[in-house]
Amino acid sequence: MTQQPDAPEAPGSRMRTIALIVATALFMEQLDATVLATALPSMAKSFGVQPLHMSIALTSYLLSLAVFIPASGIMADRFGTKRVFNGAIVLFTLGSILCSQATSLPLLVGARLIQGMGGAMMVPVGRIILLRSVPKSELVSAMAWFLVPALVGPVLGPPLGGFITTYLSWRWIFFINIPIGILGGTLATLLIPDIRETHRTPFDVPGFVLSGIALASLTFSLTLASRGSDAWEAIALLILGLASGVAYVVYARRRSNAILDLRLMRVQTFRVSTIAGSLSRITWGAVPFLLPMMMQLGFGMSAAASGSITFMSAAGAMLMKAFAAPILRRFGFRRVLIWNQLLATLCIAACATFTRGWPLPVLFAVLLAGGFFQSLQFTAYNTIAYAELRPDRMSAATSFYTVFQQLMLSMGICVAAGALALSAAISGHPTATLGDFRVAFIVVSVASLFCGPLCAQLPATAGAEMSGHRARPATASK
Repeated sequence: MTQQPDAPEAPGSRMRTIALIVATALFMEQLDATVLATALPSMAKSFGVQPLHMSIALTSYLLSLAVFIPASGIMADRFGTKRVFNGAIVLFTLGSILCSQATSLPLLVGARLIQGMGGAMMVPVGRIILLRSVPKSELVSAMAWFLVPALVGPVLGPPLGGFITTYLSWRWIFFINIPIGILGGTLATLLIPDIRETHRTPFDVPGFVLSGIALASLTFSLTLASRGSDAWEAIALLILGLASGVAYVVYARRRSNAILDLRLMRVQTFRVSTIAGSLSRITWGAVPFLLPMMMQLGFGMSAAASGSITFMSAAGAMLMKAFAAPILRRFGFRRVLIWNQLLATLCIAACATFTRGWPLPVLFAVLLAGGFFQSLQFTAYNTIAYAELRPDRMSAATSFYTVFQQLMLSMGICVAAGALALSAAISGHPTATLGDFRVAFIVVSVASLFCGPLCAQLPATAGAEMSGHRARPATASK
């Protein structure tokens, strides 16, 4: 049974207040990621490593998320959402400070792992607060409010990161999180409800260990494979990850309190959203890594110039939020997920055609449209996933869903880095060139093409309670 305090505010006002406060955590995380992506080539020079090797600075954070996210729901149920949420903000901010002091790539990776531990609790617990505090009829609007401040981060991140990297030092990009963390923690302490389960589920220690080994091994094996060296280490980690994953599946089937509850995949809307959303995230997870590097290494732009262009994707995503609810109400989840995915994928594939001679307005238009369609797609995925779940399953579902989300974003970076390295090796280039980036964009776009058939399995009425869409009744045959 879930305990939460009475809410004296009007439902709409309370929904917006909660959504905006928990969005502070997502804002901080997204700002950090986009600022860092713009600074990677400069950081590579500082550490004396190849730019493509800097992908581990992104994947190490995502790895930490994937490993520790499964514990977030149980931690929130046991210790209360407010306490866990605030502690996560503190840990993320501490990790940011350590990142700013890193003197080598291994030290940066270690600090990013600490950041990831905070992020693993911060964003999922924030989403749990939202899901348990808002009725299903308001969930689409709540998700839109939740994502608006979070999308401001990616809008500000590229130009801000480019400016700091070009005119100051990349180390300053991590200090940005300190005032944001203080603000978020203060607002959460004052205004966020403290929700917890009165019935405590025992923590699944063996499941946590097995799933952690599987996720960590698979992620690091993909990272090593993307470098084109360390082949035997990558193979060994891949085998260990697969073996641990199989062992976890066998183990979890006999447990009612498994840390990643595989029974959730029996729910159709959750299953389709998880699998199709994972494929989409392989494509979109590669974009923050590929686009700034292509602008700087392929076009010869400065970090500041690169950031002034790549932010348009996030601007398109933020623009979409005003249209998400009306579009889903008009067309329903099924049709939006099928056709919007195709439009989003075409925009990503179009990045493979970019050249130095393209007019800036055309580049802006492609990135703006891509951000718009991508944001609509993930708003739909993130909402339809919970359409058929009971309130007491929200914590387990959020942990499960977010693990796959982060793992696939990490895989997108690894696939992109691997495609770049392989294309450069085949072409005999010492470093990636513009043509290699084109190959990488095409490779990562292919994964999203399989989403349409998966989403077509949903009934026309899927998520109608959330979207307000009513499918037309079938016409009787004469």
